[in-house]
Amino acid sequence: MTATSSPGGPVTAGVGTDVGTEVLADVAGRREEIVALCADLVAAPSVNPPGDTRQVAGVVAAALGDRGIDTRTEHTDPLMPSVLAGLDSGRPGAHLILNVHLDTMPPGDEAAWSVPVWELTRRDGRLYGLGMGNMKGAVAAMVTAVDLLEQRRGDWPGRITFAAVSDEVVFGDNGAAFLLRTHPDLLGDGLICGEGPGFERLALGEKGVLWLRVTAVGDPGHSSSVRRGASATARLAEAVRRVDDLTGRRGALPADLTAMADLTGVPGDTGLELTVNVGTVAGGTFIGQVATGATAELDLRLPPGLPADDAEQLVRDTLGDIPGIAVARIKGWDANWTSPDSALATSWQRAARTVRGAPHDPAVRLPASDASRWRQRGVPALCFGPQPTFSAGIDDHAEEDEVLRCAALYTLTALDFLHGTAGS
Repeated sequence: MTATSSPGGPVTAGVGTDVGTEVLADVAGRREEIVALCADLVAAPSVNPPGDTRQVAGVVAAALGDRGIDTRTEHTDPLMPSVLAGLDSGRPGAHLILNVHLDTMPPGDEAAWSVPVWELTRRDGRLYGLGMGNMKGAVAAMVTAVDLLEQRRGDWPGRITFAAVSDEVVFGDNGAAFLLRTHPDLLGDGLICGEGPGFERLALGEKGVLWLRVTAVGDPGHSSSVRRGASATARLAEAVRRVDDLTGRRGALPADLTAMADLTGVPGDTGLELTVNVGTVAGGTFIGQVATGATAELDLRLPPGLPADDAEQLVRDTLGDIPGIAVARIKGWDANWTSPDSALATSWQRAARTVRGAPHDPAVRLPASDASRWRQRGVPALCFGPQPTFSAGIDDHAEEDEVLRCAALYTLTALDFLHGTAGS
């Protein structure tokens, strides 16, 4: 998929130093309010599966209502509501979407946690609790940003829609997908998603996905008569070995992302590399028989510059000389990204200089997010949140100061972006 760029090209700065100083001061003055909202969010379980977000949706709607902002809920499954709020300046301009998700990953082994799972723990500059990294810290920051933008309604043109959606963790059909299908106006002209790529980086895009099923057949017989490489399991084992060796390959980096090739990155970051995970393996029927059938399911994560069709052909070519092997696609889509020169990315980096004194290093997120749904429809989308590492896990947490910085970044980016599209 080609990179997207927002309408009108790069913008000129529309937010002055004084505004940046005021927003930072406003956010700092709300520290305890933001932490309290984080506590309420953590205390509202929303693990997916099963994906029941009614309680946490109520927390978000109440928080916005307490700040004088009207909300509505939308759902296709009543257990999975999404909370929407619209701000309209009454003046021509772009439509910016501010997006977060309400559901969380499961906690894993709760006995391995050193802090309560469902209760906020504030310790050593960190806020612990399930979902704080992914992504209740971002929810609190974005609710704060919406409030600040509402209070400054006279300072920006266009429209803003806040969309706190359900069913993102499993990339399901009951959240953002449902909203875009039933309310196409929610595409907008740009999207900021609270999904963090980790390590204080700005995600311009995310890897594609390709799921393949590899099947092997072999000659039947008693195990005592087996020949080397003739059983389905032996053939599949060779196939698995070969596809595992494909991990680390790169495609031809698109022109607007070439600067990323020079970044040192962080250890373990495979955003620009192909990875192949053999997720499941099954074969044979009995230990004393030669296996006549075996299957492996592969999860390939595709970097920009390596389309799904090319990756599938690479697997087919790699396995083509193994007898009895067949490859079938389960599902897949290409990597997606937004140009670092787009108006939205330019506005973000200006805000970053105000908030932290330097722009954020760009990144390609490893897992998928709802932002891809907008990029695939040609809308520029950025991902940034207070998730500290690649993914949440045991002792899920966010840095308290980073949650506050996110609130300021969301606010200032929105102001800058909308100023640059005045009259459009």
